[in-house]
Amino acid sequence: MRTETSDPLAVDERERRRNPLRRMIGLAWPRGGRFALGVLLGAAATGSGVALLGVAAWMLATAANHPSITALSAAVVATRALGVSKGVTRYLERLVTHDAAFRTLAEVRVRVYERLARTEAFGRFRSGDLVSRLVNDTEATLDLLVRGLTPPLVSVVTGGATVLFLTVVYLPGGLLLASGLLLAGLAVPLAAAALGKGPGQREAQARGRLSTALVDTLQGAPDLVAYGAMDRQVERVYEADAELTRVARRDAATLGLSAGATALITGLTVWGALFLGVLAVEDGVIGPTALAVLVLTTLAAFEIVAPLPAVAAKLGSIRSSGERLFGVLDTPPAVAPPAKEGLEIDPEADATVRVRDLRVRYGPEEPWALDGVDLEIPAGATVAVVGPSGAGKSTLASVLLRLRDPDGGRVEIGGVSVTDYPADEVRRVVSGVPQDPHVFASTLRENLRLAKPGAQDEELWTALRRARLAGEVEAMPKGLDTQVGSHGLGLSGGMRQRLALARAVLAAPRVLVLDEPTAHLDPDTRDAVVADLLDAARGFSTLLITHDLTGLDRVDRIYVIREGRVCQSGTHGELLAREGWFRGVCER
Repeated sequence: MRTETSDPLAVDERERRRNPLRRMIGLAWPRGGRFALGVLLGAAATGSGVALLGVAAWMLATAANHPSITALSAAVVATRALGVSKGVTRYLERLVTHDAAFRTLAEVRVRVYERLARTEAFGRFRSGDLVSRLVNDTEATLDLLVRGLTPPLVSVVTGGATVLFLTVVYLPGGLLLASGLLLAGLAVPLAAAALGKGPGQREAQARGRLSTALVDTLQGAPDLVAYGAMDRQVERVYEADAELTRVARRDAATLGLSAGATALITGLTVWGALFLGVLAVEDGVIGPTALAVLVLTTLAAFEIVAPLPAVAAKLGSIRSSGERLFGVLDTPPAVAPPAKEGLEIDPEADATVRVRDLRVRYGPEEPWALDGVDLEIPAGATVAVVGPSGAGKSTLASVLLRLRDPDGGRVEIGGVSVTDYPADEVRRVVSGVPQDPHVFASTLRENLRLAKPGAQDEELWTALRRARLAGEVEAMPKGLDTQVGSHGLGLSGGMRQRLALARAVLAAPRVLVLDEPTAHLDPDTRDAVVADLLDAARGFSTLLITHDLTGLDRVDRIYVIREGRVCQSGTHGELLAREGWFRGVCER
């Protein structure tokens, strides 16, 4: 039964409701010291740029009065020092912040993969959309930390210091600069964020739709061509691409308006500083040298806030990506960790499997897929579970293989509930073939060695012979080194199924679960494979899940499941002698 456990990836409801941007920044909290150092280095780099132009203005204005070279030596040294420090501190700032951001990104990716490994990811997300979440939405964390976190903090530090300096030089000039920086660094970014919120949210969604359409087109190309639907599917791809292009244009327009507004504010502020400075010189409040410093420092100061409108315009997209990212991280696991980690199944313990009052459903409002199932697989025995499609047979296999937790009841191995063990520990003892096994884009040898990495070729050939696939592999020019193609498209459907069977046999588990192992095989091969599988499974606790009644006279016991419940059980002969679903199907 599902219970509350100490899931290290779990988050409470209060955390789920937090702003996605704040949650994304929170992911970088362990490296807060590095980001703080990066902000200081960035402030030093930006401040060096502003100070460089200010010192240069002072030096040029002073030089117009033809002073001695000694009077200018300090300014010359300062100019060189600021030029060097600007480049050095900028490099160090990028090094520190990017290092911290990439380490955070790597940690986020690990968390995403850990979460997906414990959920039915491909049942909850479409494959193309999942790829977009794994790549684009995860990398949005990097954009936020590098472009959305450091520049605003640098602007606050450097802008405040620059305004303070100009206030000392000439109070009205400092106040004017403060007003200009607030407009360019706060008002314009806020407007850009408001204008970019809608397009930003649509951009992440449009990118996910385009990725989904492309993946569906590529993976389903044979069927689309066969049914003449390729043109319609390609049109869907074009429509998704057009939507993303429209959103990108709207985003570009926002960035253009922001850049124009910033340039306008910069020009007006500089002209205002020049006007006030000229009046101050005429009144004798400041000298010509201070005027030059005032104007050029004001011009340089807007370099501080230049990145902010572009960052603000992207916040909508980053926020939407954050929502999609946390949509993955907040997905509850299909298999909860045990209350106590580190437990191992005794390899010498009894391998009897007992299912007691098992209940499973796929949602709170969904009907029960399994509703009180009771069955037993004695150690070393072979038990078959049969029934019509939709009866819950594959759900039972998912629970035994620890791909789902029970919602009620227990599944025991050797008298201990499987939920008391880590999922990987159970899968070390319980193995099998799912209804639609995955074949990796590699060689036959490497696909087989997934079950036993150190297996020698003779062991591989033995497994292939048991699955009745050795003859076909021997006929291939490269034998075990034959590339099977993406998703095993280089093999026929029956060959892919038999490859998965061979992989399961090679793993030699104590409990073998076979979920529709002959679904893609022709009748003659099917009979032979069932016979070979039952021979190969001798000595193991074996559960054969099938809707095909071939070879069931060789199993020890048969359970008939209908509508999530066991309606009949007994030996092959007992069920044939009794009125019911099994006998009716056999007669038909």
